Amino acid sequence: MTKLFNDPARFAEEALAGFCDANADLVRQVPGGAIRRHRPATPKVAVLAGGGSGHYPAFAGFIGPGLVDGAVVGNIFTSPSAQQAYAVAKAADQGAGVVFAYGNYAGDVMNFGLATERLTAEAIAVDNVVVTDDMASAAPGESAKRRGIAGDFTVFKVMGAAAEAGASLAEVVRLGRKANSNTRTIGSAFHGCTFPGADAALFTLGEKQMGLGLGIHGEPGLLDMALPTADELGRELVARVLAETPSGSGQRIAVVLNGLGSTKYEELFVLWGTVAPLLRGAGYELVMPEVGELVTSLDMAAVSLTVTWLDDELEPLWCAPAESPAYKRGNVASPAGRDDWIEAGDTVPGGARYSAGDDSKAYARHCVAALKAAAQAVHDAEAMLGDLDAIAGDGDHGRGMVRGIDAAVAAAVGALELGAGAGTVLAGAGDAWADKAGGTSGVLWGAGLRSLGETLGDSTAPTPDVLLDAVNAFAARIQGLGKAEPGDKTMVDALVPFTAAFGRHLGGGADVAAAWTAAAVEATAAAASTAGLRPRLGRARPLAEKSVGTPDPGATSLAMVFTVLGPHLANIDQLAAAKQ
Repeated sequence: MTKLFNDPARFAEEALAGFCDANADLVRQVPGGAIRRHRPATPKVAVLAGGGSGHYPAFAGFIGPGLVDGAVVGNIFTSPSAQQAYAVAKAADQGAGVVFAYGNYAGDVMNFGLATERLTAEAIAVDNVVVTDDMASAAPGESAKRRGIAGDFTVFKVMGAAAEAGASLAEVVRLGRKANSNTRTIGSAFHGCTFPGADAALFTLGEKQMGLGLGIHGEPGLLDMALPTADELGRELVARVLAETPSGSGQRIAVVLNGLGSTKYEELFVLWGTVAPLLRGAGYELVMPEVGELVTSLDMAAVSLTVTWLDDELEPLWCAPAESPAYKRGNVASPAGRDDWIEAGDTVPGGARYSAGDDSKAYARHCVAALKAAAQAVHDAEAMLGDLDAIAGDGDHGRGMVRGIDAAVAAAVGALELGAGAGTVLAGAGDAWADKAGGTSGVLWGAGLRSLGETLGDSTAPTPDVLLDAVNAFAARIQGLGKAEPGDKTMVDALVPFTAAFGRHLGGGADVAAAWTAAAVEATAAAASTAGLRPRLGRARPLAEKSVGTPDPGATSLAMVFTVLGPHLANIDQLAAAKQ
């Protein structure tokens, strides 16, 4: 799977296009992912699965009647952006509501949450079901912190069947959360997976070693141990799952023995020869069990055991018919035999001209100039930012900032050409930044710019007080999403000082341009001072000691960008004078 590729950076994109073409009778590609080709003429709840690529058949492989109505598809092991989630939801929405279902990963929670806010603002009924089945990722008393892995499938199946039967949005969500609370998964890996174009596996294990509980992206599990026999592994997995039997559960269970990419079906069947008798010996009746690949991890050599305790509500939904490119159960009538099915349509708007006040349009031109100035600064500093990030991270901050600002400029220019005001220009720039940059930094910059734009609006050019409100909204959005505080060694360590100084200087009587310049100086000094901090959040936290003595790349880039934005965004006095 990782040996056939063209440009590794476009692997996920090309794989999705090929998948949609090969399964054109069932699915149709849309911006951000894919949706089912046909749907009932009577509106139903749209169940949308989502997450990074590299886990096929999760997530697009489950699109079809009785399962999910669409999939939001990110890059390999990377959360899809909020813009992708929004676009797929708009394409799949039939008027009965939308529910996002995904594993409990920070990027997914953040991006699907942002998409939910946008859809809600447009009066589209929307909710989220977060899957938390991975027993190895948190203690039983902290189950809300657990990752979502192969239990995704059983939750999707229950929700999809409920939606197909005509259940309301609230009912689909309730049943999905009930299935999740009744689901437990434990896995084990024998060898890491390899990204397209990579020279080595993402993680390695010792010779004849097994990692019990490793996550589907190579996240740490419980322990490394000697490679067991199939019998020994089966006993280990069953014992751990049954140790967390939900209180009050019955004796009928759905069981999934899942291979994650390189574990052969014959090996799974050998393992099933131990797992099934142990479960039956514990008094359980296995209801339509599944053995095969349902949630994979590229070419990882690994297995996982999932058990969902069923009841009178969940069992009929688990057993209901379904048909998707990668999974079929029972008999779902084809569209040709269903006179109540119609072709799904793409409802994502595009190309319309905007309506905005003349003053806001004039300020929008300065917003575009500000973004172009930021793009030049980011390009010039790309290598430096990457070097800073490489000290305790993976060195991609400079590249991510370049991707983000370039996309933001292109979106802003396009919106300006269609007559957008400042608010729409900046909000669109933010969406594009988050969509293309990837990573937490991209999400935060995108969300911050959208909040900045929403506060400015499209009616008039901002007054000093409105610009301060917009800057405060930018900061509040980033802190609310990222949960960082000053001292955590993040971009917030430059953002909070800038915001405070800008307000303080304005309140002291400085004009807008002078206040912005003074605030940028303070932000730059604050970014430099992060060299003395130890990171308490994010990817740098495990290598905290290595980062001491080096400024935080996120704080550094934020101070740099805000410095060059000033001559353009803070020109309110000049705009007012020109109008007079």
